[in-house]
Amino acid sequence: MEDLLSTVDIKVNEKLFLKNPTSSELGMRIVNFGISMIQEVGFENFTFKKLAARIETTEASIYRYFECKHSFLLYLINWYWGMIEYRLLIETANIDDPIRKLYKSLHVITSVPNPENELVFQRELSLKSLVINESAKIYRTKAVDKENEDGAYSVYKSIVARIVELIVAINPNYPYPAMLISTIIESSNHQRFFKDHLPKLTNTVSNKDAFEHFALDLINKTLEINGKR
Repeated sequence: MEDLLSTVDIKVNEKLFLKNPTSSELGMRIVNFGISMIQEVGFENFTFKKLAARIETTEASIYRYFECKHSFLLYLINWYWGMIEYRLLIETANIDDPIRKLYKSLHVITSVPNPENELVFQRELSLKSLVINESAKIYRTKAVDKENEDGAYSVYKSIVARIVELIVAINPNYPYPAMLISTIIESSNHQRFFKDHLPKLTNTVSNKDAFEHFALDLINKTLEINGKR
């Protein structure tokens, strides 16, 4: 089903790159092989020098696209959230009930989608893995405030704001909607990381996506949704 999204162009904040990597074959090789290399060696051990050797180009050529590897990671994370925002739009467009719309939104932001029965972008699963393993590293830097001013987190904030509107429609008296949604997004990624590396910090459930079901359980109990249906 990913072919249905193959022509969709996800725009990424222009301040996150020096030259748009989608504008050239080399740029796309940098992105595609960069994703694979970060998954393979981890962001700490990833360098533009190693990437240049892998794709048989010069390190200087990569620096023409991205200022540093942190900017590259920011670009990739933003690309992923752009995909998620687009999926939220199309997958909730024909749903009027705010509770059903919230449930569908929770699925989009917490699950690992199945390409056999869901709309999935070509590189979405690879980027989802990168988000799980590496995304926490982009926030906790001295540059985060400047990056925020430059719009580096605007798509992520837009996603949270979109789902916050649903929470307000369901329970306008709940005082912490943004906190609830950002916690669900971050914890779903943390818990998937814990499953693979620190399993005693999480739980698994047979034949269920425990992380999506945890999010649904938290939402239902926090907003007292069951009594509203």
